[in-house]
Amino acid sequence: MNSSARHRRLTAAALTALAVTATATACSSGSGGTGAKGAGNGTYTIWDPYPQFDRSSAWVKLLDQCGTKAGVKVKRTGFDTGDLGNKTLLAAQQGNSPDVLIVDNPVVSTLAEAGVLTTTDDNRLDTSTVDPNLLAAGQSGGKTYGTPIGANTLALYYNKDVLKKAGVDITSVKDWNSLTAALAKVEKAGHKGITFSAIGTEEGSFQFLPWFWGAGARLTELDSAQAVSALSLWKDWLKNGYAPNSVLNNTQTTSWQEFASGDYAFSENGTWQLAGAEKAGFDYGVLPIPGVHGGNAAAPTGGEFVTIPVQKDTARYATAQKLATCLTSTANLYTTDTTLSYVAPTGAVQAQQVAANPRLKPWVEAVKAAKGRTSDDLGTTYPKISEQMWKAVQAALSGSKSPKDALSSAQAAAK
Repeated sequence: MNSSARHRRLTAAALTALAVTATATACSSGSGGTGAKGAGNGTYTIWDPYPQFDRSSAWVKLLDQCGTKAGVKVKRTGFDTGDLGNKTLLAAQQGNSPDVLIVDNPVVSTLAEAGVLTTTDDNRLDTSTVDPNLLAAGQSGGKTYGTPIGANTLALYYNKDVLKKAGVDITSVKDWNSLTAALAKVEKAGHKGITFSAIGTEEGSFQFLPWFWGAGARLTELDSAQAVSALSLWKDWLKNGYAPNSVLNNTQTTSWQEFASGDYAFSENGTWQLAGAEKAGFDYGVLPIPGVHGGNAAAPTGGEFVTIPVQKDTARYATAQKLATCLTSTANLYTTDTTLSYVAPTGAVQAQQVAANPRLKPWVEAVKAAKGRTSDDLGTTYPKISEQMWKAVQAALSGSKSPKDALSSAQAAAK
């Protein structure tokens, strides 16, 4: 693609899509800085969404090691997750894209459709060992635009003491009916049931998706009977006192704080809360979110992709590919994903993680069942669909509309 054609595709629609998808907090974030591409063929720029890591961190040391291995100097800049996509679009407009870009997975299709990223056919990144369901988050129009560095997703944390006092055997929780029955027992025993985030942002959609997909619903049909059943499940939990009204305003962080109080039996949350779970002061377990009739529901994948942006000087791709390959190699993924609290995107490294920490086993199972939010070739249409989804969840849970009416309105608006 020539430069002028690529720049014409950097549209306002792409900026809008990035503004919406950047609000989810399923991935690392923090305060970022600015950076510019290094001069000369001996310096290669890498942008990532991990500003919390300084030069003394294992992550930045790995970047330098990969640079040394490739025979170049690495200039790295860490940005806030919410800023990185827009800064990447601006850099592409100015012809100053980084050589390697590590970016939140829902943003990949937006940047790809804007003509910012090279495909793996062009850059020769090997993705053959990556789990296909995780790789799908970086695919659009039949092309693949990078490789995942790691993944996180959602599951159900549970408080073993609360369940024991309520007489609930966690092995009995296999589907929606048995989960709801467990919540009823917990509530009857004088404890609190389940907490989650249903806030009117991408976080709310992110947390609703496992139930939506677990019912068999599709994002192209928000008002299907399956979708209505998923929203009705949440609505009934609030009506019966199994979930608190605070879920309407809960972020994933405040929802976790409720669970960490020790009062709740269950919390829907992610791998990024593992450190907090260890410090909570009570014995906990993790259960993949069940589908309506059993099995593991597909939960949305969080995590980043390592991509190679389009450059005017195509000779730079060979070294950029070496850097990207080094960062995602089996030898480096284990340490990197442990640092980032991610499940690795390959079976070999996942096995290493579980061997070192058996508590990760249910998370590996959840990630294997997970699904990219932009999968099914939704691309830049996902943010619009997601916005209508979280509005429907808010309307139904607040009581302003029935689940059916809320989702009918959402589907009409999404079209």
